[in-house]
Amino acid sequence: MRALILPLLGAVALTTACTTAADPTDSPSSTAPTTSTSAAPSPLDPPSPTASTRTTIPTSAFVELPTELRKSPRRATDVAEALPKLCGNEFGTGGRQVTASAAMTLTYQKAGDPVSNTPQGLIHQTIFAFEGDGAADYLRRLRSAVEACPTYKQAENPVTVKSQALPGVGDEALLLNRTWAETNLNGERTGYKASSQIAVARVGKAVTVFDDQGWEGTSGNPAILDRVVRDGAKIIDAWQR
Repeated sequence: MRALILPLLGAVALTTACTTAADPTDSPSSTAPTTSTSAAPSPLDPPSPTASTRTTIPTSAFVELPTELRKSPRRATDVAEALPKLCGNEFGTGGRQVTASAAMTLTYQKAGDPVSNTPQGLIHQTIFAFEGDGAADYLRRLRSAVEACPTYKQAENPVTVKSQALPGVGDEALLLNRTWAETNLNGERTGYKASSQIAVARVGKAVTVFDDQGWEGTSGNPAILDRVVRDGAKIIDAWQR
């Protein structure tokens, strides 16, 4: 997915150790030294100055894959790289009520795959912390933006977007399914369809966005994403208590 420039995102502080960001095409077995990461606030759209305290999003607030699905350790990722992009800046509309944001990337495999196999896909998880009614406002704006973007182009190939409610996840959740004509590594169409999903859940005053991407343009795994989303919402709920 193309990187998204996000002028609105606030300060990020991961309070526990995590691996540093790497390009998704890096070898799954390579890891960087563990560090604590933080990001300076965007000068164009900083966190709300009325926030009483600075919010921190710990690594423990993010979901982790079960061992049998984990191809490599999760890693910290820039929020601008982790958020999906459709027709425009649909997922970057948190506004000044965002008090913090952070992102991690999970690399998954099929259960039972040998170590020599390539990963099956990536899931980028972003967490926004809001003040006031910011989380609910974000979901409302996002629904409107998605409805206005039934199709868009990715590398000149049309992508169809369909959305639906995702029941039983957090306080409210949305599931987006993207479908396009599959191509091989040379950019030639295979005659098949490929698809991937985006899930967004509001849990209290936080919103989490999961962007599932199949490895090297292939389809994502809806079953793994569904499990990750439901587990992730529960973890965020526990973090906020």
